[in-house]
Amino acid sequence: RIARKPHFDKILIANRGEIACRVIRTAKKLGIKTVAVYSDVDKDSLHVQMADEAYNIGPAPSAESYLRMDKIIDICRRSGAQAVHPGYGFLSENATFSERLAEAGIVFIGPPASAIVSMGSKSESKNIMSSAGVPCVPGYHGENQDATFLFEQAQQIGFPVLIKAIHGGGGKGMRAVTTPTVSAFNEALLSAQRESLKAFGNDTVLVEKYIERPRHVEVQVFADSLGGVVSLWERDCSVQRRNQKIIEEAPAPGLSPELRADLSAKAIAAARAVNYVGAGTVEFIFDNDTQRFYFMEMNTRLQVEHPVTEMVTGLDLVEWQLEVASGNPLPLAQECIPLVGHAFEARIYAENPRNNFLPDSGSLLYLSTPTPTHIFAPPIEQGFTQGALIGVFYDPMIAKVVVHGRDRTEALRMLRKALDEYHVVGVSTNVEFLRTLAGNKSFINGEVETGFIPKHFDELFPPVEEPSPEILAQAALFVALRDHSSSIGSTTQISPWTSLTSRRFGGDKYERVVTLQAENTTDQQVFSNVPATLSSPTTISTQLDANYSQTTIVSQSPPAALPASSSPNTMERLHVFSDGHKTTLVLPSPNWLLSLGGDLLKATKGALKAPMPSLVVDVRVKLGDRVEKGQAIIVLESMKTETVLRADAAGVVKAVGCKNGEMVEEGRELVEIEADEVEPPLP
Repeated sequence: RIARKPHFDKILIANRGEIACRVIRTAKKLGIKTVAVYSDVDKDSLHVQMADEAYNIGPAPSAESYLRMDKIIDICRRSGAQAVHPGYGFLSENATFSERLAEAGIVFIGPPASAIVSMGSKSESKNIMSSAGVPCVPGYHGENQDATFLFEQAQQIGFPVLIKAIHGGGGKGMRAVTTPTVSAFNEALLSAQRESLKAFGNDTVLVEKYIERPRHVEVQVFADSLGGVVSLWERDCSVQRRNQKIIEEAPAPGLSPELRADLSAKAIAAARAVNYVGAGTVEFIFDNDTQRFYFMEMNTRLQVEHPVTEMVTGLDLVEWQLEVASGNPLPLAQECIPLVGHAFEARIYAENPRNNFLPDSGSLLYLSTPTPTHIFAPPIEQGFTQGALIGVFYDPMIAKVVVHGRDRTEALRMLRKALDEYHVVGVSTNVEFLRTLAGNKSFINGEVETGFIPKHFDELFPPVEEPSPEILAQAALFVALRDHSSSIGSTTQISPWTSLTSRRFGGDKYERVVTLQAENTTDQQVFSNVPATLSSPTTISTQLDANYSQTTIVSQSPPAALPASSSPNTMERLHVFSDGHKTTLVLPSPNWLLSLGGDLLKATKGALKAPMPSLVVDVRVKLGDRVEKGQAIIVLESMKTETVLRADAAGVVKAVGCKNGEMVEEGRELVEIEADEVEPPLP
C-alpha cells in the first residue's frame, strides 16, 4: 500500500465569489490555510473575509486583476502558498498558467497542461475521442476551411447541420443551418467565423450533424496521477438560456442502468485518452429521438454544478481535488462510489428573464435565504451577502440553491419551497422564473431538452397578474404602521408626542388612506380600518378574511440623484413576498415633492443620465460639440451588455461629466445638452 502524502499547508484561490468561498470552506475543514486575491471592487467581498490572508491584485477589469498570471505567482511567493486552486472561469482552463506555475514550483490543482490543450480544441478533442472509441456527432473536424468544401461536407453529413467555432464556448461562433442551400450555408458560415474571430481570435470552425431535440448530459470523472480513473455518475443540464445552464440535476432523469453504465465507461475512456488528472466533466449530447449519445467536449475543471454530484454521492469534490493534487490515489474505487437519492441546483442570477434574461447590477439591498436543512452542505452556495454590490465586471451569478431528496419528486418539491423562501431586493433576479420552471408540468415529468425554454415559453412567462386585494391591503397597512410607528422593536425611550399622529386621547384608533399602484399600471385601490401588527421592519402580520398571515415587505427608496416625477422609477418601491411570488408596488410621490421634482427636471432637461450602474466605454462628444436628435452620445457597458445613450433633441453639449473607463452610478448625470430653441408656429 502506498503511503499517503500530506496535504498542502497553504493554498491560493485564484478566483472570487461563491466558488472561492466553496474552496475556502473545504480547506478550513482540512486545516489548510487559504490565500484570497481580490480586485479593487472586491475588497469587501465574502471570499476576502473568509480567507486567512488576502491580497489586492489590481483594478476591477479581469484582464488587469484575476487574469494576471504574474501577479498571482508573485502573491504565491509572498504568501508561501504551495498550490493554486483556479476555481472555474478566469484561468481555470489556461494551459499557459498551469505551465508557469510548474516552472515556479507551485502546484496547479487541476489537470496537466497537455490535457487542457487537447480538450481546449473542439476539433482535436473529437479526433482523440474517436480514436479512443468514444462516440462523436457525425461531422467534419479537419483544417480545410474552404467554404465550398465545408458545404460539400455538410451535404454528406446531412442537413440540418451545426457550424461551430473550434475554440471558446458560451454559444459564440455557433450557427444552425436548416436550409440545404449554398447561400444559406455560406451566410451562417461567415457569421459564425466573424463572431468566433472577434470572441476568440480564431475563425476556424467545424461542421456537425445538428440534433434537433438534444439533451445535455455530462459525466463527472476523477483521475489520479497513479492511473486511477472513476466516474461519479452523470448530471442533466439541459435547461439553458443563452446557451448557459440555469438548472441542473443528478442523476439524469429517465436513463436505464445500462445506459448509465455505458455513459460512465465512455467518460472514463475519454479521461484515459488524454492522461487526465483531477476533476473533469465529459459532456455529451443525448438525442431524445434516438436515445443515442455523442461526445461534445470535456471541461478540464470543477463545474459550477458540482454540488449536485456531491449531494448524491456524499463526497466532497474539492477535498478529492486536494487529495489528488497532493499526489495521493483516489479515495474510493468505482464500485464503492454511492448514488443515493436525487439533487437539484438552481442558479440565482442578477438578470431580468422577461427582458431576454439581460443581466442587472446593483446593491443587494435585502437578502433572505432558506434555512439549512441538510448537514452535509449548505443549501445555498453563495459569494455575496446583504449589502454586497453585484458589479458590471463579472458574471452576474449571485448564488446557487442546492437541494437533495429521496427521489426526483421529493427533491423538486424541496427546490420549489427553497425558491419560495429566497428573497432579493436591489437587483432583478431569475428566482421567480426558476420557481415557475420547477413547477412546470413537463419539467416535473422529466421531459427536458436544451430547447425547453423556447418550447414552453408561454407557460414559463404567463401574463403578469394584477396585485390581489390582499397584497394591496398588506402593503397599505405596512406603510401606515411603518410611518406611524416611531421605533419598531426598540427599547429606547421616546417622547409620547412623537407617536400621536392621527390619534385621539383615550383611544387607539389610527386611520389613514394609502394610495398604491402596481409598477406598470395606474390602477388604485383604497383600504381602511384593517388591523395588523408590524413585528419587524420587513414583516407584517395581518388577518384578512379570517386568514392570518405573516408577509415580508421590503421598502426600496428611489435613487437619490433622480428628482421626483410621475415615473415609477422615481418613487418608493414596496416589494411584497407572498406565496412564492414577488409583487412590486410603488408609492406615488406627494404633490409637494412632485412640484420640487418638476423644477429639478426643468433644470436638468437635456441631461443624459446613467440608467444603471455602468462602465463608460466610449464618450463620443466633447464640450461645445453640436449634436443632432438621435445621435449616439455615450456607450455604457453593464454585465458585458452595451447600452447606447442618444440625444433626445438637437443642440449643443454644455457639460461632460464622465470619461472613458469610469464607473458611474445609476442616475449620474453624464452629458448635458442645451436643446435648440424651437420657433413658435406662426399664428
